[in-house]
Amino acid sequence: MATLLTVDNVTQSFSLPNGNHYIAIKDIDLEIKDGEFVSLIGHSGCGKSTLLNLMAGLAQASQGGILMNGRQITDPGPDRMVVFQNYSLLPWQSVRQNIALAVDAVMADASGEERSAVVEANIKLVGLSQAADKRPAELSGGMKQRVAIARALSIRPKLLLLDEPFGALDALTRGNLQQQLMQICQEAGVTTVMVTHDVDEALLLSDRVVMLTNGPEAGIGQILKVPLARPRQRLEVMEHPDYYALRGELIGFLQQQRRLRQHRSEAKVPSLPAVGSGAHQSNGAPVSAAPTTIRLGYLPGLDIAPLALALDRGFFREQNLNVVPIVFSRWQQLEEKLKAGDLDGAITSATTPLALTLGLHGKPAWPAITPMTVTRNGNALCMARRYLDAGVRSGRELAALLNAQPASLRLAIGQKGSMQELLLRHWLASSGIDPDRQVTWITLSPLAMQAALVNGELDGFIAGRYRVAQAVEAGLAYGLATDLEIWSGHPEKVFTCHEGWADSHQDSVLAFCAALMRAGQLCDDGGQREALVGLLSRPQWLGLASAVALQRQFDLGNGEPAGDRLPLNRYHSDRAHSANPAEGCWILSQFSRWGWSSFPSNRVELLSRVYRSDLCASALERAGFPALPTDRKPFALADGRSFDQDDPLAYLKALPFAGQPVVASLQLPESASADRSLLSP
Repeated sequence: MATLLTVDNVTQSFSLPNGNHYIAIKDIDLEIKDGEFVSLIGHSGCGKSTLLNLMAGLAQASQGGILMNGRQITDPGPDRMVVFQNYSLLPWQSVRQNIALAVDAVMADASGEERSAVVEANIKLVGLSQAADKRPAELSGGMKQRVAIARALSIRPKLLLLDEPFGALDALTRGNLQQQLMQICQEAGVTTVMVTHDVDEALLLSDRVVMLTNGPEAGIGQILKVPLARPRQRLEVMEHPDYYALRGELIGFLQQQRRLRQHRSEAKVPSLPAVGSGAHQSNGAPVSAAPTTIRLGYLPGLDIAPLALALDRGFFREQNLNVVPIVFSRWQQLEEKLKAGDLDGAITSATTPLALTLGLHGKPAWPAITPMTVTRNGNALCMARRYLDAGVRSGRELAALLNAQPASLRLAIGQKGSMQELLLRHWLASSGIDPDRQVTWITLSPLAMQAALVNGELDGFIAGRYRVAQAVEAGLAYGLATDLEIWSGHPEKVFTCHEGWADSHQDSVLAFCAALMRAGQLCDDGGQREALVGLLSRPQWLGLASAVALQRQFDLGNGEPAGDRLPLNRYHSDRAHSANPAEGCWILSQFSRWGWSSFPSNRVELLSRVYRSDLCASALERAGFPALPTDRKPFALADGRSFDQDDPLAYLKALPFAGQPVVASLQLPESASADRSLLSP
């Protein structure tokens, strides 16, 4: 079906008496197909009616726009008709006259006989022929609503907009009207968008249900496809084997939103300041007598380039921060210090915030969040050169070699459950290699991987470009696969901190992220490459060996011409900083795929708590960058399978070596307190 209506990055705000603004909905992207029936559902105050009014042209969006058949909606028009909950009938006019008002206004060029025929046809369509001469006071609530629907349909609109049309009716009348509306819309072929609070109504009538998050700044939290054949009968729908699972998904979403609202209320999360509000310096930093100290943990690698540059250029000082970088050699040590409260934050694997919050691998759950992605890309699978001599230049060739020998493949990772391990597991499985049966996984410090390869203790390892460059340059290994063969643009390292600390130190979090984002932009600037190499080559960062890893042309050591096949880390461009819950949903699918965790039925609640897109947007604005919304569209990894955050289980079931996923509601930890003394054991 062709797209009839496009909601393009719509934000709607309202002015308040005190001069501030209330943002009702933010960054709404939605496409509605011709002939589709879409319901909007969510708790009170989530902006359902606001969005409907924008579609009707009764209001103009503060940002973004709405297109209908490629033309922007700027005012009301006869191609869109709205049916309100209060009927909006003229009490002194009969049923026939109320409908004729719309027909006469829109079809002025038609003859009287033609207009009269249209009125009578629509009266018959809603089953009110015997009441055509009655006035609204003589009609029941259900009959009044049918008049409103007939009036809307009589001018043959392309889009019918229903704002809780049956909310004031008794259950029996509502049920009858729902059935009639379903039949009318199908016969008329009209595209319909309906606001409702009724889960069963949404499932009965809709092709898709768009679930909105809590307001203010409400957005699309989930979109549920209703795969029930048409025409539908209420009893048949309720007896469908998928009905109660779909109903549970809708109710589960609403319950998660209620818990999120309660959680934020109990945590007493302060509202984010408007950009430019309060006392700030010209660079956006708040005026303060003493700088705030942030102790930040990291492991050496090219991912720390923005940190090194921000310190070197004084970006943190401009934000009135004293950032103390603390280097670690093992990820486990860093996580222990972070959880103990000895660190305020850390640059970690993209999987770490979710792994800590879920208490993965038998560890106690710890409420972690990430307000920004620090780097993307930059990894490669590095294999001992004997595999190159054996002719292994692809995953399929590696699978053939493994199938011909009994021994398992010994591969090293820097951290259990890291993004690097998930990428490598995904690539191996896509190549036909069972990561659990045919691979022996060895967790090593990145500093020790090259020595283990020299000693014959490993067949290969996955690491960042820095470590791979060292091994290739030494003639010990070659690059077999890179990010481009797995997931180009994947999140690699993120800023991670305790949820409670972030909520009580919001301004410090925004200042830190803004400085890191400014440095990330310079790291992506080719004109800064020489200066960046010089900076990272200093002993306190990576040393002289980092120079080869930062070369634009890099030889993978596989005999192919040098090129840029191993991508440099991406630090800023193309929404690199986005804290994207869709990517987090993919990570959750892989946790479930490998049996490390059940797939959470409360994933929306979990992802909303961990991925703080609100903080990311505010930090981007503070840094002077546009706060672009995250993309909700499905994305594909290099194996060609498309991942849709609204239907992750279908994706998970289609993966090799995945098995039947176990779905459960997972207990989330309380953020309790952000006081550092209370975070310590």
